[in-house]
Amino acid sequence: MRTFIIILGLLGVTTLPVAGEERALFDGKTLKGWTNKEGKAPGAGWIVEDGCIVRSDKAGDLYTQQSFKDFEFSFEWKIVAGCNSGVKYRVADYSGYSGALLGPEYQVLDDAKWKYEPDHKGATASLYAIKGASKCKTLKPVGEFNTSRIVAKGNHLEHWLNGEKVMEMDIGSADWNKGHSASKFKKRLDFGTKKGRIMLQDHGGKVWYKNLKIREL
Repeated sequence: MRTFIIILGLLGVTTLPVAGEERALFDGKTLKGWTNKEGKAPGAGWIVEDGCIVRSDKAGDLYTQQSFKDFEFSFEWKIVAGCNSGVKYRVADYSGYSGALLGPEYQVLDDAKWKYEPDHKGATASLYAIKGASKCKTLKPVGEFNTSRIVAKGNHLEHWLNGEKVMEMDIGSADWNKGHSASKFKKRLDFGTKKGRIMLQDHGGKVWYKNLKIREL
């Protein structure tokens, strides 16, 4: 199969990615493959600069064109002081009616400025509003790039930060039910379970994302 794909590539034939192979979601030069909420061109505040996707000004959230269910997604990010952003995944309609797109969130935040403890449900690498990250997580200073990874397979979710797994959760477990029932998502009983897009959040601060790669599981 691999030989066949290589031959087609040499002939200039475009092929679909092989299942299980890591591939880039960002080419480092353009926003090809990314859209706004409605699937149209991204807001003007999202730009490409020095190999990064940058939220430079008011833009609205940024979405992948493609949807994913089971995957490993890795990315690097940095923020300015006080920034609040995040990466949402399995973003789909959980409301029962069109228009409200939701998904689990890997929080991206200046913990120190927001005065959050490392394991707060709103701090960096938390499963936002449901479960905090490890107290022992290693977070780089503002202005330096962090490396993050999200693993989603079936009901199992993992958040990684700078090479360490800092949050693990199984949808439907007692731990999940406790956090979910106390969150703003409690009325969405199937929250986090659907195939959906990946979203980079515009929450008002400047943030840089690079080396966005995904491997479907």
